[in-house]
Amino acid sequence: MTSPPANVLHGLKMAPSHAFRCCKRALNWIPVLFINLVVGWSYYAYVVELCVYTIPDNAERIGYLVIFHIFLFMFIWSYWKTILSKPASPSKAFALPRTEKELYEREERAEVQQEVLKKVARNLPAYTRTAGGAIRYCDPCQVIKPDRCHHCSTCEMVNNCVGFSNYKYFVLFLAYASLYCLVICATVVQYFIKFWTKQLPDTHAKFHILFLFFVAALFCISILSLFCYHLWLVGKNRTTIEAFRAPVFINSPDKNGFSLGFRRNVAEVFGDQVKYWFFPVFSSLGDGHSFVTRLVHIDPEQANSVLQQNGKSLVDEEGNTRVLGNNVQHSVDESKEKTDGGQIVSVTMDSDP
Repeated sequence: MTSPPANVLHGLKMAPSHAFRCCKRALNWIPVLFINLVVGWSYYAYVVELCVYTIPDNAERIGYLVIFHIFLFMFIWSYWKTILSKPASPSKAFALPRTEKELYEREERAEVQQEVLKKVARNLPAYTRTAGGAIRYCDPCQVIKPDRCHHCSTCEMVNNCVGFSNYKYFVLFLAYASLYCLVICATVVQYFIKFWTKQLPDTHAKFHILFLFFVAALFCISILSLFCYHLWLVGKNRTTIEAFRAPVFINSPDKNGFSLGFRRNVAEVFGDQVKYWFFPVFSSLGDGHSFVTRLVHIDPEQANSVLQQNGKSLVDEEGNTRVLGNNVQHSVDESKEKTDGGQIVSVTMDSDP
């Protein structure tokens, strides 16, 4: 009796794993389906049951419909931009060269592995460390972690991680979702009271109006609280992980290591042009790899010279060449005037809010 070929056995082993991943991806769409069903029902309840069948005045009906559709459009636009925008990934520049990678994988002693990582990290602007002071390395992805970059072991980039590329969209989604619920509550409340106190006859619209108010109020409270929390994070220029655990720099932990002052912190997420702040279009400063830290202060012309001499070029997704340098001296400076003046070197990192 002959044994099956090795590739057949490998296929049999991979089949359950593939089926599990497919089921996991399908389950990840359940929250999306739920939100769309709730929004779809709220649209019917508001437009048909409230505006068409309940509100008698045409001017009031038209005014409500215009305001409702404006916030609904902005809410849906920002929501789909959030879930469809792929989170940024670390650049290939952070992957170990072939020789160092083989040496790292063969070595079992942690201290020797760290020496290999330190040798490679000298050519990268990675300024944060683990709590123990070690180089941050991602074993599943086999790359040195850029600053503020974290591996997500559960989402697998399916609907969806929130990171640098879609954090602005996520904040706007929370804002417009809160406003959408507030508009519903503010315009429905008088008819909710009339149905509740039996000032209006019991019709098929009564259930929809009462339930619409309760659902909108509950969602408004929960979403608004989350929105306020993320506004606080934006003002401090922190990710959710950094809010609970201060990033560790080469010198010491510093919870405000990436804070550039309130105005600059807001601009990091929403951009430096106010006209783009309220629309879910990309306007964040940087490209997902280049962020600013207040711990690196150096004259821009001097920085360019150092990077050209000691660094290596990095081509981004748009084909623009960027420079990653090493041997840049660090100094801690608490002065906000210097950070607002722009005398700072960009550092490479990936954000995970």
